[in-house]
Amino acid sequence: MGIDDDAYTWIMRTDEYATEKTLNEKARRWLDAVRGSVTPRPHLQVSPSICALVVVDMLRYFASPNGRCFLPASAGIAPQIQSLLDAWRRNGGTVVFTRHCHEGEHDLGMLGRFFSDHIACGEPDSQIIEMLEPLDGERVFNKTTYDAFIGTDLEEYLKKERMEQVLVTGVLTHMCCETTARSAFCRGFEVYVPVDATASNCEERHLASLMAMADAVAVVLRTDEVLKLWEKNK
Repeated sequence: MGIDDDAYTWIMRTDEYATEKTLNEKARRWLDAVRGSVTPRPHLQVSPSICALVVVDMLRYFASPNGRCFLPASAGIAPQIQSLLDAWRRNGGTVVFTRHCHEGEHDLGMLGRFFSDHIACGEPDSQIIEMLEPLDGERVFNKTTYDAFIGTDLEEYLKKERMEQVLVTGVLTHMCCETTARSAFCRGFEVYVPVDATASNCEERHLASLMAMADAVAVVLRTDEVLKLWEKNK
């Protein structure tokens, strides 16, 4: 983040560090960097039947070119998330979405003091982008902070669905995705994060977040590795 000293408003730096064309090669490099720096955990494997696909905040605000805080890398990861959604839906898996928005000043919390711009629940930017739009019956959890478990019944829903794992996708890697991943871990869920299905505002933060999660709370992998597991488990 940067600050405009004249207006005292926060400006988010956004880099097009990965596109749909470059994502495959970038993902290979990120995964090599992560796996070369952490202890392997071969005993932890995604089991799709007990793994919930969590799509974090793929809103127009972040993931539409017309959004107020458009993250260019979100355009690269959206097809990856779509492929995961297709697999989960085709095989009857559990899918949940999060939608960050605020009803008013009363629910801004620390975000209201930390940032100058906030997503109102009634504005178009608060909607999930069309290509990833939830289907009827898929749960959408509105949240007001980075952690998708705080102030929601996400944990109760996952346990009711007998989920033991979560696959965290969406934006921003180092903010809502990482916080939600850590929170899931602390609640006893196995956590998995695809390097090419989450995005941040710059590559340094994206990779740093992946490395931190892999070291502490999550197994990091690629989208195609997850998709192969659906085929294997048929």
